[in-house]
Amino acid sequence: MPSAGLLEGKKGLIMGVANERSIAWIVADAARRNGAELAFTYQNQALSRRVRRLAAAAGSRLILPCDVAQEGDIEEVFKNLSHHWGGIDFVVHAIAYADRDELKGRYVDTSRSNSAASLMISCYSFTSIARHAAPMANKGASFLTFTFSGARHVVPSYNVMGVAKAALETSVRYLAMDLGAAGIRVNAISSGPMRTLSGAAIGSGRAIYRWARDNSALSRDLASDDVAGASVYLLSNLSSGVTGEIHYVDNGNNIIGISPRQDKEEQEVP
Repeated sequence: MPSAGLLEGKKGLIMGVANERSIAWIVADAARRNGAELAFTYQNQALSRRVRRLAAAAGSRLILPCDVAQEGDIEEVFKNLSHHWGGIDFVVHAIAYADRDELKGRYVDTSRSNSAASLMISCYSFTSIARHAAPMANKGASFLTFTFSGARHVVPSYNVMGVAKAALETSVRYLAMDLGAAGIRVNAISSGPMRTLSGAAIGSGRAIYRWARDNSALSRDLASDDVAGASVYLLSNLSSGVTGEIHYVDNGNNIIGISPRQDKEEQEVP
């Protein structure tokens, strides 16, 4: 983990915490340990109790309702933050959605309604959040979201989420250009498979975890601290010249075409 204090004096919003296994909480915990003051959002009353408990553990009293499918909710969050804080130094967006039943089938069978909802919540919400956060963002502010290799490669049971994440990655680049003149940086982490809440929704999860471990450059499971450390870097001043990046934290999976570990015997490659 990075040295304590990299985020000392910074104020940041964490969006997407559902439980201790959420990527959003992994990042929040690391940010807190590095000195950040945090605010949290929760989607609905069903999640409120869990998020409030975790926010309390992070020393936060700013816990705000926000269904990102509702533009008014997002606007209200930043009105509240502007009132309490005045400015903001970072936003962590770890929110995604797709109908779990449709992830089990073929992408070609994705319904119109599921496609629209997946793109709205998994991709467009980040654009809307960035638009509302930008007026109160301090110089050097960092907006961070999360993607996955299914945006660039076919991954079993990922389907419409791959399309939504591809759109999210493109949004990162356009947002970085739009907001760069204001000193706001926009980046994404493309995490390898981890045993998180979102990972549990992928039907082929166990096979994907095993493949990622066996065919990564580092030949090991990805640890939550790997993602936490990279997140703190991108939220801190250490990455002051980094924007518009899709930063891979996947043990080197993204560089693999055909892994030599898949077949120990020599083969003739045409």
